[in-house]
Amino acid sequence: MATSASAFVPTPSFNALSKCSTTHLYNILDEADQDLDKALGRRMEYKAGAADSEFAKRFGDMAGKKIKTVGEAFSDFTNMLGSPINALYKNMMTDIVGTLHLILVNARFQRDGIFSLGLLTSLELLLRNYPEQDIKSDIISSLFKSVGLDEEGLKAEAKVIEDWAKGKSKDEIAAALKGEGDSPVAEIAKVAKGDEFWMYSRYFGIGLIRMMELSGVEMDSETCYPIMEEWVGTCLGKPYFTACNDNDTYFKVKGKLDMMETLMKEVEIREKKRLAQRLEEKAEAALRKADKEAKLQEEVESETEQIEAAEAASN
Repeated sequence: MATSASAFVPTPSFNALSKCSTTHLYNILDEADQDLDKALGRRMEYKAGAADSEFAKRFGDMAGKKIKTVGEAFSDFTNMLGSPINALYKNMMTDIVGTLHLILVNARFQRDGIFSLGLLTSLELLLRNYPEQDIKSDIISSLFKSVGLDEEGLKAEAKVIEDWAKGKSKDEIAAALKGEGDSPVAEIAKVAKGDEFWMYSRYFGIGLIRMMELSGVEMDSETCYPIMEEWVGTCLGKPYFTACNDNDTYFKVKGKLDMMETLMKEVEIREKKRLAQRLEEKAEAALRKADKEAKLQEEVESETEQIEAAEAASN
């Protein structure tokens, strides 16, 4: 009977369930509104460079600082150069000016000899086959001036690293990148390892590639990739993914430029052959003309002699 009686126990009505769900939903929405109000309040109170963080404490004084735009940097570059850039190189130079400018205005960036070596190595590679070589140096000087770099200082820094790396083994460079010793590379490594906000740039990576080349490492992507991973990731203790990608990009670009240089040399050789052939044909034509004129002169002289002999005989 208890079982039969339980069949008549009233169940909660749909309205009662709906009322409970609605009340719970209102509570959730009310809490969400409160969280949103707090977030908006924090947003309204936010001041650039005033956050309670180590980054803001170190770089907060640069908040609101007037910084030249990429467009202004390229405009300065164009005005300083004063002559048009070869059409094949215009997009490349636009990218270089923009990328270099954005690196230099970053608050975390610190220039060093490895960066300087990489920048000069990159420009030498990219502008190696520039058609008007007399303008090449003007392009480089205008680039440095447009982004506020001292060309002579940059070259001096690069030379110090290059001179040190010559004759060093891969392992010796790796030890210096760990901060061992008092070499210029070790000093750069100590600064990088001791700064949690140290900033890697593509030109720093290219500087490392140049150091690999100076140490006798075979210059191909597969060989240099693990070395780059070791030097940046293990020795410096920094994320190495971007550096390894820059390594791959460098060798892809270098491969294309080497291929272009080979094609240009082949074209130049063909043009020289064609020019030599044209000159040979002109020389042969000139010889034939000279022979013809000489024969004609001989005939004229012969006829003159015959006439003179006939006139002498008649007299």
